[in-house]
Amino acid sequence: MSEHRLNQNVIERPRGGYRISSRKVKGQKTSLVKLTEEASTDGLLSPYLIKPRRKTKWFSDCLGPLYQWLQSHVGQHWDDVYSKLCKILDITTLSGRHIISHVWGYVERNVELIDGVPYAKTSSSYALPLGYWYKQLYVHPETGILCLVERIPKEPKKKPDDFLSVDAYHDYRKIDDLWYAIELADLEPWTTNTNQSSVNSPKYIASKRQCNKKQIKLIMKQLSKS
Repeated sequence: MSEHRLNQNVIERPRGGYRISSRKVKGQKTSLVKLTEEASTDGLLSPYLIKPRRKTKWFSDCLGPLYQWLQSHVGQHWDDVYSKLCKILDITTLSGRHIISHVWGYVERNVELIDGVPYAKTSSSYALPLGYWYKQLYVHPETGILCLVERIPKEPKKKPDDFLSVDAYHDYRKIDDLWYAIELADLEPWTTNTNQSSVNSPKYIASKRQCNKKQIKLIMKQLSKS
């Protein structure tokens, strides 16, 4: 991708929206004049021509090239990267300033390292580290270098080893190191709701029996498959 065409590459797709011309729509202007006269007569507004709303278009940006350009400069000092970007985009123009505004959605500048892990100061109480949801660019708080933190791999949810569902009304549960066969029953609803399925309806434990060796063996076999 040519750096000199970064401006065009980012805003190169047609803008969203549409433009309405009162002159080109048959009867549109006449209708608006009539509406204005009626509203003025009723005292709803001062006499002026009501104009169509949402006549303008807005930018529909293709931001992939911008992100790729930023990512290609990882390891360089952010001040140098930003200065270079401003020259390429020409921030004296509307489109240049518009693209620069998107940069702050990609690059986190207010960062604090906690045990070597980058956190955004702007996030609530440093709840999650950068990269928790997606890989992210940030400016190193000590060196000023543009860095990239990869997305933190999520550990797969561990399936419970103390519960095995059979159906909507039967399951096995391990309680105090002992396995029990549980039978459920529907709670009597306060109101009649014919649309509620039996699977999601509130239930209570109707009976509980301790499992025998054969049942426990079956449970262990099923849990090992899941």
